[in-house]
Amino acid sequence: MVKCLAAFMEVCYLARRPDIDEATLHSFDSALQRFHTFREVFRTSGVRPTGFGLPRQHSLIHYHRHFEEFGAPGGLCSSITKSRHITAVKKPWRRSNRYDALGQMLLTNQRLDKLAAASTNFIDRGMLPASGAPQPPLPPPPDDDDDDHRPLDDARVMGHVTLARTRSQFGSA
Repeated sequence: MVKCLAAFMEVCYLARRPDIDEATLHSFDSALQRFHTFREVFRTSGVRPTGFGLPRQHSLIHYHRHFEEFGAPGGLCSSITKSRHITAVKKPWRRSNRYDALGQMLLTNQRLDKLAAASTNFIDRGMLPASGAPQPPLPPPPDDDDDDHRPLDDARVMGHVTLARTRSQFGSA
């Protein structure tokens, strides 16, 4: 078990290096092979009797090719993609009614993007305060002798609203 953990730690340290060359790739492959060999002790000792189906362990076999294609990750942290997955997939899924959820999720993301763009536009135009900026001061209260700002006791509204009895054929889709 100690050899397994030592091999895994070596894999982790090699993968986090800021520069990766051919010797590093060879050391990485060797440490990964030792890890896969020594991890069987967890199966034989009964800790993982059904085997290893962990996605992150499986993804280690793809690191060599990814290093060659994309270079060293340079301290890449997967928590950023996980948090983006939560905001882009999990939260819209919870908002959907689960029927044709993909369309609803895409529409939710599209609307949230438009709201964020509008908010940025409004901040740039000075129509909204920047987030984190102090709120503008409230206007001073009106003078007591000004009758225009007090409610009238005998004011009545002369309006009338009639709601439709049935749903309009031209209503929202």
